[in-house]
Amino acid sequence: MLLLDGKSLSASLKEEIKATVEERVSQGFRPPHLAAVLIGNDGASETYVASKVRACEEAGFASTLIRREASISQEELLEIVHQLNKDPQIDGYIVQLPLPAHIHADTITEAILPQKDVDGFHPVNLGLMMQNKDCFLPATPKGVLTMLERYGIETSGKHTVVIGRSLIVGSPMSVLMARNTNPGNATVTLCHSKTQNLAEITRQADVLIVALGKPGFVTADMVKPGAVIIDVGITRVEDPTKKSGFRIAGDVDFESVKEVASAISPVPGGVGLMTIVSLLQNTLKAHANSLGI
Repeated sequence: MLLLDGKSLSASLKEEIKATVEERVSQGFRPPHLAAVLIGNDGASETYVASKVRACEEAGFASTLIRREASISQEELLEIVHQLNKDPQIDGYIVQLPLPAHIHADTITEAILPQKDVDGFHPVNLGLMMQNKDCFLPATPKGVLTMLERYGIETSGKHTVVIGRSLIVGSPMSVLMARNTNPGNATVTLCHSKTQNLAEITRQADVLIVALGKPGFVTADMVKPGAVIIDVGITRVEDPTKKSGFRIAGDVDFESVKEVASAISPVPGGVGLMTIVSLLQNTLKAHANSLGI
Protein backbone atom coordinates (compact mmCIF):
# COMPACT_ATOMS: atom_id res chain seq x y z
CA MET A 1 0.00 0.00 0.00
CA LEU A 2 1.36 3.39 -1.07
CA LEU A 3 0.87 6.23 1.42
CA LEU A 4 0.15 9.45 -0.45
CA ASP A 5 2.06 11.60 2.00
CA GLY A 6 1.02 15.22 1.64
CA LYS A 7 3.48 16.33 4.31
CA SER A 8 6.66 15.32 2.49
CA LEU A 9 5.29 16.23 -0.94
CA SER A 10 4.13 19.68 0.15
CA ALA A 11 7.52 20.33 1.78
CA SER A 12 9.26 19.45 -1.49
CA LEU A 13 6.92 21.67 -3.50
CA LYS A 14 7.43 24.58 -1.11
CA GLU A 15 11.17 24.29 -1.68
CA GLU A 16 10.55 24.50 -5.44
CA ILE A 17 8.37 27.59 -4.94
CA LYS A 18 10.95 29.16 -2.64
CA ALA A 19 13.67 28.67 -5.25
CA THR A 20 11.51 30.43 -7.86
CA VAL A 21 10.83 33.31 -5.46
CA GLU A 22 14.54 33.69 -4.68
CA GLU A 23 15.35 33.78 -8.38
CA ARG A 24 12.75 36.49 -9.02
CA VAL A 25 13.95 38.57 -6.07
CA SER A 26 17.56 38.26 -7.29
CA GLN A 27 16.36 39.75 -10.58
CA GLY A 28 15.04 42.79 -8.73
CA PHE A 29 11.39 41.87 -8.40
CA ARG A 30 9.48 42.14 -5.14
CA PRO A 31 8.39 38.84 -3.54
CA PRO A 32 4.86 37.50 -4.11
CA HIS A 33 2.29 38.88 -1.68
CA LEU A 34 -0.70 36.89 -0.43
CA ALA A 35 -3.36 38.41 1.79
CA ALA A 36 -5.98 36.60 3.87
CA VAL A 37 -9.18 38.03 5.31
CA LEU A 38 -10.43 36.28 8.45
CA ILE A 39 -13.86 37.16 9.84
CA GLY A 40 -14.81 36.05 13.35
CA ASN A 41 -13.02 33.36 15.34
CA ASP A 42 -14.02 30.01 13.85
CA GLY A 43 -11.49 27.53 15.26
CA ALA A 44 -10.89 25.59 12.07
CA SER A 45 -10.53 28.80 10.05
CA GLU A 46 -8.07 30.19 12.59
CA THR A 47 -5.91 27.08 12.28
CA TYR A 48 -6.12 27.02 8.51
CA VAL A 49 -5.26 30.70 8.03
CA ALA A 50 -2.36 30.44 10.47
CA SER A 51 -0.94 27.56 8.44
CA LYS A 52 -1.28 29.62 5.25
CA VAL A 53 0.60 32.53 6.81
CA ARG A 54 3.33 30.15 8.01
CA ALA A 55 3.59 28.60 4.54
CA CYS A 56 4.06 32.06 3.04
CA GLU A 57 6.99 32.71 5.36
CA GLU A 58 8.57 29.37 4.49
CA ALA A 59 8.28 30.05 0.75
CA GLY A 60 9.62 33.62 0.94
CA PHE A 61 6.27 35.30 0.29
CA ALA A 62 5.06 38.50 1.87
CA SER A 63 1.73 37.98 3.65
CA THR A 64 -0.96 40.15 5.18
CA LEU A 65 -3.65 38.97 7.59
CA ILE A 66 -6.74 41.15 7.89
CA ARG A 67 -8.92 40.25 10.88
CA ARG A 68 -12.37 41.57 11.64
CA GLU A 69 -15.07 40.67 14.16
CA ALA A 70 -18.00 38.47 13.14
CA SER A 71 -20.27 41.49 13.53
CA ILE A 72 -18.77 43.20 10.46
CA SER A 73 -21.37 44.28 7.91
CA GLN A 74 -21.41 42.96 4.37
CA GLU A 75 -20.77 46.49 3.10
CA GLU A 76 -17.66 46.82 5.30
CA LEU A 77 -16.33 43.50 4.07
CA LEU A 78 -16.98 44.49 0.46
CA GLU A 79 -14.96 47.64 1.05
CA ILE A 80 -12.01 45.52 2.24
CA VAL A 81 -12.34 43.42 -0.92
CA HIS A 82 -12.40 46.52 -3.12
CA GLN A 83 -9.27 47.89 -1.40
CA LEU A 84 -7.44 44.59 -1.96
CA ASN A 85 -8.54 44.60 -5.61
CA LYS A 86 -6.95 48.03 -6.07
CA ASP A 87 -3.73 47.37 -4.14
CA PRO A 88 -0.92 46.76 -6.69
CA GLN A 89 1.25 45.20 -3.98
CA ILE A 90 -1.23 42.37 -3.35
CA ASP A 91 -0.92 39.62 -5.97
CA GLY A 92 -3.67 37.40 -4.62
CA TYR A 93 -5.92 37.07 -1.62
CA ILE A 94 -8.50 34.87 0.01
CA VAL A 95 -11.57 35.58 2.08
CA GLN A 96 -11.67 32.62 4.45
CA LEU A 97 -14.91 30.63 4.48
CA PRO A 98 -17.29 30.08 6.19
CA LEU A 99 -18.50 33.64 6.69
CA PRO A 100 -21.07 34.74 9.30
CA ALA A 101 -24.68 33.95 8.34
CA HIS A 102 -25.60 37.59 7.65
CA ILE A 103 -22.97 37.87 4.90
CA HIS A 104 -23.68 36.39 1.48
CA ALA A 105 -20.57 34.43 0.55
CA ASP A 106 -21.43 34.48 -3.18
CA THR A 107 -21.61 38.27 -3.17
CA ILE A 108 -18.17 38.48 -1.58
CA THR A 109 -16.63 35.86 -3.89
CA GLU A 110 -18.00 37.56 -7.00
CA ALA A 111 -16.55 40.91 -5.85
CA ILE A 112 -13.01 39.50 -5.82
CA LEU A 113 -10.99 40.44 -8.89
CA PRO A 114 -10.64 37.18 -10.91
CA GLN A 115 -6.92 37.97 -11.46
CA LYS A 116 -6.42 37.90 -7.67
CA ASP A 117 -8.78 34.99 -6.93
CA VAL A 118 -6.09 32.52 -5.88
CA ASP A 119 -8.69 30.29 -4.19
CA GLY A 120 -10.18 29.72 -7.65
CA PHE A 121 -13.79 30.24 -6.56
CA HIS A 122 -14.80 33.16 -8.79
CA PRO A 123 -17.34 32.28 -11.54
CA VAL A 124 -14.89 33.58 -14.17
CA ASN A 125 -12.19 31.14 -13.07
CA LEU A 126 -14.67 28.29 -12.77
CA GLY A 127 -15.97 29.07 -16.26
CA LEU A 128 -12.47 29.11 -17.71
CA MET A 129 -11.81 25.79 -15.96
CA MET A 130 -14.89 24.31 -17.67
CA GLN A 131 -13.44 25.40 -21.02
CA ASN A 132 -10.02 23.97 -20.14
CA LYS A 133 -8.49 27.44 -20.46
CA ASP A 134 -5.81 29.11 -18.38
CA CYS A 135 -7.17 30.11 -14.97
CA PHE A 136 -6.72 29.74 -11.24
CA LEU A 137 -7.93 26.25 -10.36
CA PRO A 138 -9.71 25.76 -7.02
CA ALA A 139 -6.94 25.10 -4.52
CA THR A 140 -8.04 21.73 -3.12
CA PRO A 141 -8.82 20.02 -6.46
CA LYS A 142 -5.55 21.43 -7.81
CA GLY A 143 -3.77 19.90 -4.82
CA VAL A 144 -5.35 16.51 -5.53
CA LEU A 145 -4.23 16.67 -9.16
CA THR A 146 -0.69 17.52 -8.08
CA MET A 147 -0.67 14.63 -5.61
CA LEU A 148 -1.85 12.18 -8.28
CA GLU A 149 0.73 13.49 -10.75
CA ARG A 150 3.71 13.50 -8.39
CA TYR A 151 2.96 10.00 -7.11
CA GLY A 152 2.54 8.67 -10.64
CA ILE A 153 -1.07 7.55 -10.24
CA GLU A 154 -2.49 6.58 -13.63
CA THR A 155 -5.96 8.06 -14.23
CA SER A 156 -6.39 7.84 -17.99
CA GLY A 157 -9.23 5.48 -18.86
CA LYS A 158 -9.86 4.75 -15.18
CA HIS A 159 -13.20 5.03 -13.40
CA THR A 160 -13.06 7.88 -10.90
CA VAL A 161 -15.86 8.23 -8.36
CA VAL A 162 -16.19 11.54 -6.52
CA ILE A 163 -18.38 11.70 -3.41
CA GLY A 164 -19.54 15.24 -2.70
CA ARG A 165 -20.68 17.95 -5.11
CA SER A 166 -19.63 21.21 -3.45
CA LEU A 167 -18.41 24.02 -5.69
CA ILE A 168 -15.21 24.10 -3.63
CA VAL A 169 -14.16 20.47 -4.12
CA GLY A 170 -16.52 17.84 -5.52
CA SER A 171 -17.95 19.51 -8.61
CA PRO A 172 -14.69 21.01 -9.92
CA MET A 173 -12.87 17.78 -9.04
CA SER A 174 -15.23 15.80 -11.27
CA VAL A 175 -14.65 18.23 -14.16
CA LEU A 176 -10.87 18.19 -13.78
CA MET A 177 -10.65 14.40 -13.67
CA ALA A 178 -12.60 14.16 -16.93
CA ARG A 179 -10.52 16.74 -18.85
CA ASN A 180 -8.15 15.72 -21.63
CA THR A 181 -5.11 16.25 -19.41
CA ASN A 182 -2.77 14.29 -17.17
CA PRO A 183 -3.98 13.63 -14.52
CA GLY A 184 -7.40 13.36 -16.11
CA ASN A 185 -8.98 11.46 -18.98
CA ALA A 186 -10.96 9.45 -16.44
CA THR A 187 -14.54 8.29 -16.71
CA VAL A 188 -16.16 10.13 -13.81
CA THR A 189 -19.17 9.41 -11.62
CA LEU A 190 -20.24 12.19 -9.25
CA CYS A 191 -22.14 10.99 -6.18
CA HIS A 192 -24.01 13.01 -3.55
CA SER A 193 -26.64 12.80 -0.82
CA LYS A 194 -29.37 11.69 -3.25
CA THR A 195 -27.30 8.95 -4.90
CA GLN A 196 -28.88 5.51 -4.56
CA ASN A 197 -26.87 2.32 -3.97
CA LEU A 198 -23.76 4.38 -3.23
CA ALA A 199 -21.63 1.43 -2.10
CA GLU A 200 -22.29 -0.39 -5.38
CA ILE A 201 -20.92 2.61 -7.24
CA THR A 202 -17.88 3.18 -5.01
CA ARG A 203 -16.91 -0.48 -5.38
CA GLN A 204 -16.50 0.17 -9.12
CA ALA A 205 -14.02 3.02 -8.58
CA ASP A 206 -10.39 2.72 -9.60
CA VAL A 207 -9.90 6.15 -8.01
CA LEU A 208 -12.20 7.21 -5.16
CA ILE A 209 -12.16 10.86 -4.10
CA VAL A 210 -14.18 11.60 -0.96
CA ALA A 211 -15.16 15.14 0.03
CA LEU A 212 -18.33 15.26 2.09
CA GLY A 213 -17.32 16.09 5.67
CA LYS A 214 -18.55 12.93 7.41
CA PRO A 215 -15.81 11.30 9.51
CA GLY A 216 -15.17 7.65 8.72
CA PHE A 217 -17.97 7.50 6.15
CA VAL A 218 -16.16 5.28 3.64
CA THR A 219 -15.41 1.83 5.00
CA ALA A 220 -13.47 -1.10 3.55
CA ASP A 221 -16.59 -2.85 2.23
CA MET A 222 -17.24 0.19 -0.02
CA VAL A 223 -13.84 0.00 -1.71
CA LYS A 224 -12.68 -2.00 -4.71
CA PRO A 225 -9.50 -3.96 -3.93
CA GLY A 226 -6.53 -2.08 -5.30
CA ALA A 227 -8.33 1.25 -5.59
CA VAL A 228 -6.62 4.62 -5.04
CA ILE A 229 -8.28 6.56 -2.21
CA ILE A 230 -8.07 10.35 -1.90
CA ASP A 231 -9.55 11.58 1.38
CA VAL A 232 -10.38 15.29 1.26
CA GLY A 233 -12.48 15.37 4.43
CA ILE A 234 -11.21 17.36 7.42
CA THR A 235 -13.49 17.37 10.47
CA ARG A 236 -12.80 18.21 14.10
CA VAL A 237 -14.01 15.37 16.29
CA GLU A 238 -14.20 15.68 20.06
CA ASP A 239 -11.49 13.64 21.76
CA PRO A 240 -10.92 14.11 25.50
CA THR A 241 -7.62 12.20 25.25
CA LYS A 242 -6.13 15.03 23.21
CA LYS A 243 -4.71 18.17 24.77
CA SER A 244 -6.73 20.26 22.30
CA GLY A 245 -9.91 18.34 23.12
CA PHE A 246 -10.34 17.21 19.53
CA ARG A 247 -8.72 15.23 16.74
CA ILE A 248 -8.79 15.72 12.99
CA ALA A 249 -10.66 12.99 11.11
CA GLY A 250 -11.09 12.27 7.42
CA ASP A 251 -14.09 10.94 5.52
CA VAL A 252 -12.42 7.54 5.12
CA ASP A 253 -12.00 4.89 7.81
CA PHE A 254 -8.25 4.85 7.24
CA GLU A 255 -7.35 1.77 9.30
CA SER A 256 -9.76 -0.57 7.51
CA VAL A 257 -9.51 0.93 4.02
CA LYS A 258 -5.70 0.92 3.91
CA GLU A 259 -5.85 -2.90 3.98
CA VAL A 260 -7.82 -2.89 0.71
CA ALA A 261 -6.47 0.12 -1.20
CA SER A 262 -3.34 0.24 -3.35
CA ALA A 263 -2.75 3.88 -2.34
CA ILE A 264 -4.40 6.20 0.19
CA SER A 265 -3.98 9.75 1.47
CA PRO A 266 -4.05 10.18 5.27
CA VAL A 267 -5.88 12.78 7.36
CA PRO A 268 -4.18 14.79 8.69
CA GLY A 269 -1.06 14.95 6.56
CA GLY A 270 -2.65 14.55 3.15
CA VAL A 271 -4.75 16.75 0.91
CA GLY A 272 -5.04 19.63 3.40
CA LEU A 273 -1.34 20.41 3.07
CA MET A 274 -1.59 20.15 -0.71
CA THR A 275 -4.36 22.76 -0.67
CA ILE A 276 -2.04 25.27 0.97
CA VAL A 277 0.72 24.57 -1.56
CA SER A 278 -1.80 25.05 -4.38
CA LEU A 279 -2.64 28.44 -2.92
CA LEU A 280 1.06 29.36 -3.02
CA GLN A 281 1.35 28.11 -6.60
CA ASN A 282 -1.66 30.18 -7.66
CA THR A 283 -0.21 33.25 -5.92
CA LEU A 284 3.15 32.68 -7.63
CA LYS A 285 1.28 32.62 -10.95
CA ALA A 286 -0.64 35.80 -10.05
CA HIS A 287 2.68 37.44 -9.12
CA ALA A 288 4.11 36.61 -12.54
CA ASN A 289 0.97 37.89 -14.26
CA SER A 290 0.91 41.15 -12.32
CA LEU A 291 4.59 41.89 -13.00
CA GLY A 292 4.54 40.62 -16.57
CA ILE A 293 7.27 38.05 -16.03
